[in-house]
Amino acid sequence: MTDAAVASHDANPRPSAIVMYATYAVGAIGLFIGFTTVTKDPPSLTLATLFAVGGGGLLSFVRHSLLHRSDAARMGWDYGRRNNFQIEVGLANLAWGLVAVLAVVLDWGLAVQAATFLTFGIYLTSVAVMQVVSPGGQRRALGPLIGIASFGILLMVVGFLGMSAA
Repeated sequence: MTDAAVASHDANPRPSAIVMYATYAVGAIGLFIGFTTVTKDPPSLTLATLFAVGGGGLLSFVRHSLLHRSDAARMGWDYGRRNNFQIEVGLANLAWGLVAVLAVVLDWGLAVQAATFLTFGIYLTSVAVMQVVSPGGQRRALGPLIGIASFGILLMVVGFLGMSAA
């Protein structure tokens, strides 16, 4: 296949980038709410869980699984075909996003809501650490790496605060 033919099949990274920025916006709103409500009397993470973990997880599912070609192009990993591993990552995001929504809707309590923050935070922080310590291979640029590490650490902080308050 010629370079021109390959270029015509390249995926557009824009849809994935829009969803990624929406994920960070929804997550930031959730973190802000979480930091302001988890220390109140009584402590709460209800709305924060819906935004930061539920919204963040569901939007990440959309980006990684439904927009997988766009997301691969955004990261510079577009191989011109379906990548099942990337879709699996999206399904993991769907899992904790749905658990977060269920924790709120079914009123499972502060400890479960805090545990969803810890789950999402540990995952994101682990991804950032992996990117730093992994030799060779494809890596994220410094800006996105700082973003994912910061988001992950802040999620864990809110999770620990929630567990302490539960």
